[in-house]
Amino acid sequence: MLGSLSSCNHFEDTLPFEQAAWANELPTEQYYDIYHSGKRKGAPAMQALFEQADLDTLPFPFLDKESLLALGDQLRLLELKPMKRKWKKGELTITADDLEKVIYALLDYRTNPSRAKEQLRAYRVWGGDQKGHVKFTGYYTPTLKVRKTPDSTYRYPFYRKPDSWNGPLPTRRQIDMEGALDSLGLELAYAADPVDVYYTQLQGSGLLEFIDTGEAYRLTYGGSNNQPYRSIERHMTRDGKFGVEDVSIFDIKRLVRQQPDMRDSILMVNPSYTFFHLEDKVITGAGQVPLTTDVSVAVDRRYFPLGATLLAAVPVLDKKGNILHHEYRILLAQDVGGAIRGPGHLDLYSGVGIEGQRRAGKRMHYGMVWLLLPKK
Repeated sequence: MLGSLSSCNHFEDTLPFEQAAWANELPTEQYYDIYHSGKRKGAPAMQALFEQADLDTLPFPFLDKESLLALGDQLRLLELKPMKRKWKKGELTITADDLEKVIYALLDYRTNPSRAKEQLRAYRVWGGDQKGHVKFTGYYTPTLKVRKTPDSTYRYPFYRKPDSWNGPLPTRRQIDMEGALDSLGLELAYAADPVDVYYTQLQGSGLLEFIDTGEAYRLTYGGSNNQPYRSIERHMTRDGKFGVEDVSIFDIKRLVRQQPDMRDSILMVNPSYTFFHLEDKVITGAGQVPLTTDVSVAVDRRYFPLGATLLAAVPVLDKKGNILHHEYRILLAQDVGGAIRGPGHLDLYSGVGIEGQRRAGKRMHYGMVWLLLPKK
């Protein structure tokens, strides 16, 4: 049984933030010998998917007010999304009670770091190369102006998922080009740019301002068509006719505006399609709790259960997107993503609107991740 959330409802009134107790802790900024990608040079191969590490040798970050509030949300996630059975992967077996104990240990750790390390174990994840390297990308919440009813400009729909459908759900091409969902009454809103629709689908949520009704809502993830995700960015860099070696969201939008006849052929490369719900304006992930910038991560639930707490060496970038060093942070598995596959990729929530998009667009470097569990 999960503990009461009452102790987490008013952190802001009670949290001490004196940092003197942290003087003997390892510095959270770490300058490893790394490649430009962020991978460590000479990293040895790991022997297991989750390999126990000596927690005393790992830095622990100072838990600021925002992180502690996010831990309170993580407890709520465990109540809203209870584990139906024990989660098993490799040699690990995890229960909801295990996940809850980690959170309470960290809440206690805000004034007693050595106590938390006494209560916890850390398991390093072998990443995508079995050498402990985990790719960090970023995602954000787009803000879009839309219409409730279409016109000649606002005519590209966001759909909710069909309640019933015979056979496999249609592909992106069948939906956007062949009208597979036309006349079913599934449209939630209409945008002016199909590229904005595409990237809102990729982010899994968005804030909508209805210019014809004055209303404002958020789009939340409502399922997918279960088609494989294929990266249009990878397609563009591999196809020589596009003449680009590296692309971002800004690059793609600029390209299709300059050459609009190429837009559909680019977008249709990815058959995966995301459906949505319309809800209130608080940004939540698949865990149904608010997402916290630079704390919440989208994960592959086959390798990280929702509600898991992670210690991570996160790449820190300069203004040009070059990696400077790694910084140790506590991250919370609170969301999922169609493009997040395997133990070697985490998607870090980067905020809302243009600033969130700018920060998310720069993230494409490697760090390291440890899954935190209680000592048995």
